[in-house]
Amino acid sequence: MTALSFLLRDETTTGRLLRGIATSPKALVATVVCLLLFLAALVGPWITPQNPYDLAVLDILDAKLPPGSESMNGMVYWLGTDGQGRDMLSAMIYGLRTSIGVGVFSGIVALVIGTILGLIAAYYGGRIDALIMRIVDLMLGLPTILVALMLLALLGQGLWKVIFALVLVQWATFARSARSAALVEKNKDYVEAAVTLGIGTPRILFGHLLPNCLPPLIVIGMLQVANAISAEATLSFLGIGLPITEPSLGLLIANGYQVLMSGEYWISVYPGLLLLLLVFSINITGDRCREILNPRLGER
Repeated sequence: MTALSFLLRDETTTGRLLRGIATSPKALVATVVCLLLFLAALVGPWITPQNPYDLAVLDILDAKLPPGSESMNGMVYWLGTDGQGRDMLSAMIYGLRTSIGVGVFSGIVALVIGTILGLIAAYYGGRIDALIMRIVDLMLGLPTILVALMLLALLGQGLWKVIFALVLVQWATFARSARSAALVEKNKDYVEAAVTLGIGTPRILFGHLLPNCLPPLIVIGMLQVANAISAEATLSFLGIGLPITEPSLGLLIANGYQVLMSGEYWISVYPGLLLLLLVFSINITGDRCREILNPRLGER
């Protein structure tokens, strides 16, 4: 049984999460908002009024129009336009698409790498465990954004370079969590029985240990996705993350920052509010899932 099929068939865990979210109005609203934002990012190119990065449809005469303005061709800019004449609503959806994509992809890669190393450390122990955990301690002891800044200062701008930097600063969190969960499961009867029967190590790690460690790791992954989205926005705002040709909420905020005090507030404020809404909804949903899986957290 694979880890994914185990998770899908684990009606107890899935049911607990769904019921727990449904009984918390705050978590329910956050989950719905989160799903709507992810859906908007997924179908973005088909629902936006314009492609804000297609130079052929842009008109510099439409630059910095306030919210609710109408262009000469009859198009209404409900959230206004930026300095290049791009529809802010369309640009925000495209930026949302990129920010979520970077956060989710880097989170999945970091989850895979960290989980594998954490399982290996817990199962083998000894020097292998000590080596992996010393590296984990080193990574967790360094400020995340500082490490990402240093990496991108060396590598330069680029989508895949940002993802690489985010994976490098995230995998240690998953490794420590996977190791902790695997140490609990390692000495249980089903693992000892698998070892006695001569089942291979890869099958024990990924067929027996992983399915029982996966639910809490996925919850941690949700929180790490929010952290990655925030980190990417910070890096792009500072000008060392994504290049100007890539849509991103961080870049949209940076584009409007210089004219924020001159009256064109919508260019920076609206993308900033969307970023806050996205990060808050993911964090609230993730925190609620973590409380459900570990009820003792809700007692504090």
